Order: sequence, then C-alpha cells, then structure tokens
Amino acid sequence: MTVGELPVRLAVIGDELAAGVGDPKGLGWVGRVAGRTRTAAPLGVFTLAVPGETTTALGARWEEEVARRFTPDADNRLVIALGRADAGAGLSLARSRLNLANILDVAEQRRVPAFVVGPPPGRAVDGDALADLSAAYGDVAMRRRVPYVDTYEPLAAHEQWLGDLAAGDGLLPGQAGYGLMAWLVLHTGWHTWLGLPDDPA
Repeated sequence: MTVGELPVRLAVIGDELAAGVGDPKGLGWVGRVAGRTRTAAPLGVFTLAVPGETTTALGARWEEEVARRFTPDADNRLVIALGRADAGAGLSLARSRLNLANILDVAEQRRVPAFVVGPPPGRAVDGDALADLSAAYGDVAMRRRVPYVDTYEPLAAHEQWLGDLAAGDGLLPGQAGYGLMAWLVLHTGWHTWLGLPDDPA
C-alpha cells in the first residue's frame, strides 16, 4: 500500500508543543509540516494534545483517542510528539523509555506506522535532563526501527531558537522556533516515512 492509494490520516499525540501554543500564526510545527506535505489523496492531520502531559499519562489515553480518528479506508499513521514533562515530573529515564516502548509496541501490533519527534530545549536548568531524555527516546525508537527526530541537540545552542524562547516565556517557542522544529522534521525522514519524494526546499 502506498500513500497515493488512500487518503492519509495522521494522529499527532503530544502536549502543548504539538498544539503549537505560543505561535502567533497558530500553525506550530505540525501545521507547517502538514503544509509542506503533498499527498495525492487528502491529508488529514488530527492533533490530540494535553498540556504538560508526561509519557505515563500519554500512554494511558492515546490508543482510544487515536482509534476514534482512524478509519479502515485510510492510510492511518501515528506521530508521537514527545514533550519535556517527564524531566520536570522527575520520571526516571527507565520509566520514560518503557512508556514510549509500550506506545510503539501497541502501534506495531495495530499495524500503525509510527514516527517520533523528541523534546526540544527549554529552560537552561533542565538542559542535561532533556538531553538525556532525548537520547533515551532516540534509542528506543532506533531499536524498534522507527524514525526519530532529535530536536534537542540541533537546537540546544541555536541562536535563533534561544532568542525565540527568550522573547516569550522561556519555554514556548514562537514563529521562528516552530519553524525550526518543522524544518528538522521535514529533513529527518518525514517524506521517506510517508513514501513521498523529498521536499526540495
């Protein structure tokens, strides 16, 4: 089955970053990525976001919510947009890894292709914890042969990203920051995952 044969439905699960909170254009990275994704059949993007959600809470709710957005006559896919809440809540890396692994394993059992986007940098004081969290998520995804976008490492010292955070509340990016996240997603296997030609830009 190729993307061109059926309409594509993408369920995006995550927190306020997946919803694009703080973006004056209201697009976030999800909207920007969707806008650059050209499919022959209509593309449906359903963002299911809960602010400040840990992977434990995400793991408890995602399956039922996602199932309600899927249909047998579509190419159903799952985008897991991981936030920073696990670090702030004091979850162990082992627990965070297990939570993501469980989501990916269920998706595989349901034959739903998954794509994982890791947490971006936030407050400087959380830097080490977020770096470790991002690496742990990346390892889980790699072991399951699922695409993983590391947004932490490329943005941790990125002047435009840091300036965008500083111009706001220090946690949520604005237009520039979400644009950077979208660029990373689009250039880290997104089109390949969907079976589409690479974005030339």
